[in-house]
Amino acid sequence: MPQYGYRPYFLQAIPAAPPERAGQGVAQRDYFTGVIGQMGTQFDALGHQGETVLMADGSLQNVYYNGFTQEELTGTNQGLHGLEALGTEQVKPFITRGILVDIAGYKGVESLAAGYEVTMDDVRGALARQNMDEDTVQQGDAVLFNYGWAVNWTNPSKYNDSYVGVGENEGSPGIYADVTRWLISRRVSLVGADSCCVEVRPRPGTENVHRMLFLRDGIPLLENMELRELAGDEVYEFLFLALTERIRGATGSPVRPIAVR
Repeated sequence: MPQYGYRPYFLQAIPAAPPERAGQGVAQRDYFTGVIGQMGTQFDALGHQGETVLMADGSLQNVYYNGFTQEELTGTNQGLHGLEALGTEQVKPFITRGILVDIAGYKGVESLAAGYEVTMDDVRGALARQNMDEDTVQQGDAVLFNYGWAVNWTNPSKYNDSYVGVGENEGSPGIYADVTRWLISRRVSLVGADSCCVEVRPRPGTENVHRMLFLRDGIPLLENMELRELAGDEVYEFLFLALTERIRGATGSPVRPIAVR
């Protein structure tokens, strides 16, 4: 799986003991070290990203969803054993209606180009192609965008836009501020896409989609999805299931999202 930046993932299988006699039981074990939550198809929890804020007393503080400060999240143990609030153990299962917005299908391409910003005109056009409109998206829906970017999954240098300009990396397609404001106005429960960041990279302006969703409105993200099968089957509305791992204090979780038609 493509790894964003330096997010290590090491799995060591501990082999069974050498055979000594016929009929003896043998077993193998795994030893893992590295990043779990922010890896692969991942759920970004609300403690993942925040913003530096000038406080009333003149101090600068890192602030996260619901006003939690850095001190309140990691002040006691400096991050040892995870966040002290907003960890993924607080996340309930997502069992809701899912809406797929097939942007690549609307544009008639296998994949959007690197750095392509998905506009509201694109969203409206894709919904119309699917016999939907903006009012189709209702409070609590999980909205998933198909950019077609998963075609690059096996080429990490192109897929993963941690370092734009390095190797084949030219960025990745995604939504930006206007579409994000629309999603917030629809009061959706979750936003996902088939790219590392859901939002367009590089960003065309100073606004940050992660912070707009997390900090202001408590809407989490689901990244690195595989949506080509749904789009190919023209399944645009479905029961959406996503059960995060309840890792105490974690800023994210691996997820296996499921669509049921």
